[in-house]
Amino acid sequence: MAEYDLCLAWSWEYDLGLVALLRRACAAADLRLLEVTPQTLQAVIAGLEDRSCTFGALFDRASDCDEAFLGLNSWALTRDVQRLNRRELAVTAWNKAVLHPLFEARGIPVPHTIVLRPFCEKPDHPVIDLSSVGPAFTVKPARQGGGDGVRLQATSWDQVVAARAEFPHDEYLIQQSIVPLELDSRPAWFRVLNCFDRVYPCWWNQRTHVYIPVTEEEERALNLGPLRDITARIAQTCGLELFSSEVALSVDGQFYVIDYVNDPVDLRLQSQAVDGVPDCIVQAIATRIVDWVKSSDSGLTAPEDPA
Repeated sequence: MAEYDLCLAWSWEYDLGLVALLRRACAAADLRLLEVTPQTLQAVIAGLEDRSCTFGALFDRASDCDEAFLGLNSWALTRDVQRLNRRELAVTAWNKAVLHPLFEARGIPVPHTIVLRPFCEKPDHPVIDLSSVGPAFTVKPARQGGGDGVRLQATSWDQVVAARAEFPHDEYLIQQSIVPLELDSRPAWFRVLNCFDRVYPCWWNQRTHVYIPVTEEEERALNLGPLRDITARIAQTCGLELFSSEVALSVDGQFYVIDYVNDPVDLRLQSQAVDGVPDCIVQAIATRIVDWVKSSDSGLTAPEDPA
């Protein structure tokens, strides 16, 4: 039987940089890596079923957009296999309408938000008072990612109606717009990545989507420590080990989580894409994943399901 330490399922061509880093990290740790792509998926599943191969940990970056990969999750679920970002938790984390009240209950700061039922369930939604989120607000579908369907600086109910029809089976969030504070002549807007118990805060430009790591000196001098605490509470709430969140420091001096949980995380290397994640952070994430695979009692084991 062919035995592998880590199974990496991937199908996005822009994951090549991440995959290369994981290959090297696994080789350096003497771990056997099984890569599963659309071209090899059926052969691997057949091998699992006839017991000619097996693996001890699963990192799935494919089933969110290709349900054929769900067979790997089903197999892992019935065995003693560690799973990074367990799918049953990820499905919940993908829904902002579900996360919003959980975040509020756990004291995670979020903008004032109104959640609307899907258009297909309530197409003739009565006009509601938007003064609590206005005069300008953001309208976003609950389950979409990458900015799909998001309308910034909306000002009228007609814009809400038009947005809801774009993804008619999705709930919609009407979210108070947050004006960021200026720090060192740049907006206090951040993308924070989490991998197990390590937090990687970055300045993030809303227009260019360029990441710049927050330095230790900046974190101390600008009192940005709450970014770590907020991210830790998000991890405890969603139960995922690897994700990113969008956080802003408002002109009122308060931190707000704007984009709750991004999974799978876009981990294109900045050396290969201007709006990618800094290479040093992706390298650190690859190393962290290998550490998790190496030892189930290293303190990196997956947290218990959130309440």
